[in-house]
Amino acid sequence: MAPEFTARFVQSLDKVDAALWDACANPPTLAEEDGERFNPFVAHAFLSALERSGSVGPRTGWSPAHLLVEAAGRLVACAPAYLKTHSLGEYVFDQGWAQAYERAGGAYYPKVQVAAPFTPVTGRRLLVAPDAPEGARAALIGALRGLRKAARASSIHVTYPTRREAEALRDAGFALRAGEQFHFLNNGYASFDDFLNDLSSRKRKSVKRERREALAGGLSIERLVGAEIRPHHWDAFFAFYMDTGARKWGRPYLTRAFFDLIGAATPERILLVMVKQGADYVAGAINFLGDDAIYGRNWGALIERPFLHFEVCYYQAIDYAIRRGYRRVEAGAQGEHKLARGYRPVVTWSAHDFADAGFHAAIGDYCRRERVALEETIVEQEAALPFRKNDKEETI
Repeated sequence: MAPEFTARFVQSLDKVDAALWDACANPPTLAEEDGERFNPFVAHAFLSALERSGSVGPRTGWSPAHLLVEAAGRLVACAPAYLKTHSLGEYVFDQGWAQAYERAGGAYYPKVQVAAPFTPVTGRRLLVAPDAPEGARAALIGALRGLRKAARASSIHVTYPTRREAEALRDAGFALRAGEQFHFLNNGYASFDDFLNDLSSRKRKSVKRERREALAGGLSIERLVGAEIRPHHWDAFFAFYMDTGARKWGRPYLTRAFFDLIGAATPERILLVMVKQGADYVAGAINFLGDDAIYGRNWGALIERPFLHFEVCYYQAIDYAIRRGYRRVEAGAQGEHKLARGYRPVVTWSAHDFADAGFHAAIGDYCRRERVALEETIVEQEAALPFRKNDKEETI
């Protein structure tokens, strides 16, 4: 007998027991092809900290509408979902689609966004428990369409799902869009110097020079994890974040309270890289730690120094990953300059579903043509990688 699923949505993650959510989001047993063994950005602690700190909510244009699917009274699947009134903080850019939709006389917003807010990191988005009855994922996808209809939203956007999820969404009728990021892949290096030896001579010398110049003039690095991170570190880091964020994109997304909350909830999952000039902190970057990967997220600086950003955000993360045995470093969205510094092109995915059949077909055609162009770009990027050994990774 087929199980009977029921679906509902909640407007606050505090209404969901953390252990029940995390049993779907980060189960202790997960097949490697299903995603990261632990992804901090779909954990209850991270998503709840965003809400409780005011970083997301109706005021910010991210109204939580998390989906819960139950069978026999038990939570078997869920999804971090939001009703959006803009397209900011997603890193999969659909503003052109919004303009075209509205020129045709439609209202693009609200839209349903399934995502880890402000976080361009691939991870599971259709959070199905490993022991869920067959059909739970299909029920969750159906619930997404039900939410779209109930909210009178134009569309559903699932950003940075795993490849397996992207394929399931494609099979359910979603248009599949490909993008790219640049990740450091740890090929079993014993040290940072071992990694450098894998680069061409010219690139190896360039990285060494950048590292020297970044910390010239008496700058020093502190790497802080867990209880080593104190309130004054958060105060300093938040000042960097606000200054750089305001200059770069106008309004930083995260509040000061968020860092206190996430630092208290998951201290062992945070690596803070801080730069000192004498007794003062002048720059820093926050990284989140999965089981297999280091995720570089936000950075800021009160001083201008050539290559300091590369040192703090890229080279320090690579060095830490090698020392601790992490498989890779993900240093955020965009940035082809990462290729020259040992990062490789990796395909990312998003899935999109529009209520308007004609517009949905047009978006599907656009995404297919975009994927062809991306494939050609990645071939060119792979050919130009700075590695002495031409051991390329499969990316698409």
